[in-house]
Amino acid sequence: MELAGSVGIVTGASSGIGAAVARELDDAGMKLVLTARREQRLQRICSELKEAVWVAGDIADEGLPQHILDTALAQFDRCDVLVNNAGLITTGTIEEIDLDRVTRMVRVNVEAAIRMAYLALRHFKTQGRGHLVNISSILGVKTRPTAGAYSGTKYAMESFSHALRLELAGTGIGVSSIGPGLVMTELHNHMLVHPSESFNIQKPLQPEDIARNVRYVLEQPEHVRIASMMILPEDSPL
Repeated sequence: MELAGSVGIVTGASSGIGAAVARELDDAGMKLVLTARREQRLQRICSELKEAVWVAGDIADEGLPQHILDTALAQFDRCDVLVNNAGLITTGTIEEIDLDRVTRMVRVNVEAAIRMAYLALRHFKTQGRGHLVNISSILGVKTRPTAGAYSGTKYAMESFSHALRLELAGTGIGVSSIGPGLVMTELHNHMLVHPSESFNIQKPLQPEDIARNVRYVLEQPEHVRIASMMILPEDSPL
């Protein structure tokens, strides 16, 4: 895909991987719609970019995904890329895990991501092109104790992505899943022990590492599809 002049949506764009992807795609010349809950952060990031607007809100609200897509069409007359990045992580033992947080995680990581994906893909089919990138996790193909619920949400997205690729083969619409290992973001701030300490990872990935690879996936020639990509720190034990 020629990214310059294309239009993309990035969810979970107020920090971490989402913010880094927004900056990388802006550098490639894309027009962007950014969404997340934290409006002030979205405003600040958009002010740094060449052509970007924001939609603040909770991606788990049923009406927000359609509003995001409608904003892209109203502002830029089209949408070519969705980077489905918004996500939460909750881990814990059977006795200790917060079930309300688990329910919230499933709504964001699975329900909202699937709703956003289907709405974008319906639009892509009307214009005969587009690319969906689902940000998954290494725990979408592996798992570990205490992370089963989070891992389950990412396994779901891997299966969803694969089924979409089969359905869309030959249509000009791409579907890719990117599974990072440990990335230094605010996603882990609520944890008592950071995963880098738990797994003795000296150099976790940075959000910019994932952003570069999102761009790489999108810039492949039309006949090339990168179906899935796993990106790991060099000392990852998984």
